[in-house]
This record gives sequence, C-alpha cells and structure tokens, in this order.
Amino acid sequence: MKWVKVNQAGQPVYGLLNGTKIGLTSHTWDDILAGKPVETTTEINRETAVLLNPIQRPGKIVCVGLNYMDHCRETNTPPPERPLLFTKFTTTINGPYDDIVWSSDLTSKVDFEAELAVIIGQTCRCVSEADALNYVAGYTAANDVSARDVQLGDGQWVRGKSLDTFCPLGPAFVTADEIPDPQNLAIRSSLNGAVMQDSNTREMIFPIAEIIAFCSQAFTLEPGDVILTGTPHGVGLGRDPQVYMNDGDVIAVEIEGIGRIENSCRVEGGPCSS
Repeated sequence: MKWVKVNQAGQPVYGLLNGTKIGLTSHTWDDILAGKPVETTTEINRETAVLLNPIQRPGKIVCVGLNYMDHCRETNTPPPERPLLFTKFTTTINGPYDDIVWSSDLTSKVDFEAELAVIIGQTCRCVSEADALNYVAGYTAANDVSARDVQLGDGQWVRGKSLDTFCPLGPAFVTADEIPDPQNLAIRSSLNGAVMQDSNTREMIFPIAEIIAFCSQAFTLEPGDVILTGTPHGVGLGRDPQVYMNDGDVIAVEIEGIGRIENSCRVEGGPCSS
C-alpha cells in the first residue's frame, strides 16, 4: 500500500494512494505501522490534494554515511569497514513539497543527498541480518540536506545535518510488501531540472538488512524510527567545481516505486530572524 498524509480542511488525514485518487481513512500512524485493516471513507483527487510529510515524528533518525561506493570515490574517501552512523534531529523533518530554509549567516554550502529511508515497524533488538527485513514497515524518499561548511568545520556531522527543514520526506509511505527488493531501486536527484545523482540502491556498501542488524546490536530500534541509508554519487561536494543550493533553487529526489519529492530553497538572514 502507498500511504499519504493530506491536509483535509486544516487537519492531517491519512489516505491510500491509488493512481490519481486518494481514499481517505480514519487510520492513525500507529494503525498503519500495525497493518490494521483499511476502510476508506471519502475519495479525493491526487492532483488537488496538499500532501504532507507521510510519517509521524519518530523517536530517532539513524543515518548511514558513505554507504555508496560511487559516493566514496567522488569524495576520495576510503569505504568504511562497518556502517558509519550519525543522526539528524527530528526537528529536521520536512514535507515533500515544503521549502528548505537556512540562514546565510550560518552556512553558504548547502548540499543535497537523495536517500532511501527505511521505517521500522516493530521493536528491534539484537536481530540477525537474515531476519532484519521482517522488522521493516516500509519505505519513503528522503533528502539528507547538509550544510557542508558546518558539517566539516565542526569535525562531527550532527549540527551540519540537523538544521530545521533539512530532512524532506515523502511523498508516500510505501509498505514493505510493495517493495520486495529494496536493493534494486533507481534513485536520483535533480537540481533546477538538471540530473545530479542517478544510481541504484544495489550500489550500497552495506545493504539495509545489514544496517538494521548492526544498529540493533547496539541500541533498540522502535516502531516509527527512520533509517536514512546513504546517498550515491553526484552530490555537490564531490563535483568539480562544487555545486551548492541557492535561494530559489528547486531540488527533487525520486526513488523507483515510491515517488518524487520536490522542495524549493529559501535563504534568510540571521539564524533567528523572524
């Protein structure tokens, strides 16, 4: 199933996406994660619906760095021997078509990273790689937006990855049964219509099952937690000359079987200006 969350008369409502139609339901996020039976009420047109971030704010966002071999090559970085984990704060979460916003006083090197996001469906601790995908509720598309000057200047990545609005998600939450092989999905990004990243999830160094098993050995993954699984080659940092996003730019991320998110960029003054 492809779940979307829409703004319906000022209220967020979940619905099932079926082509050009969305069947609205009374389901909550917990109902969706639990796989409860679905009954739709009203049907609306996809084209006129205002789509929101499809997931509820998670307990944590776990991110994997340098997880595509082609991305390691473009940044001249040796591939890691085990998954390289960091986090983005949950206040980064943004809608599939909302603005990405940052302060010119804080950063001038804001980059894009197309990523497949995994949503955990049940409590997961000390699981094997063979069983790991059984704990996945579904998938969505993500943009791991990164302030490179902050990220690399700090010496660790969290602040540069965690500016508000720096994690657009969507447009749909696609249940795991709809994606039997998450390691064979086309993934791409485009900036102002020009393709920047064009790869496939089979290029991951550590596949999703290994990432989940690795995480679960150290900490509990809970229902609704999000894992961003890394980005392929083509990011702005790895280009010569480097390419960063500017005010008015439009960045899109598209993943096969999930859909396309598209966000405009908006640069403001001071970091706390109103």
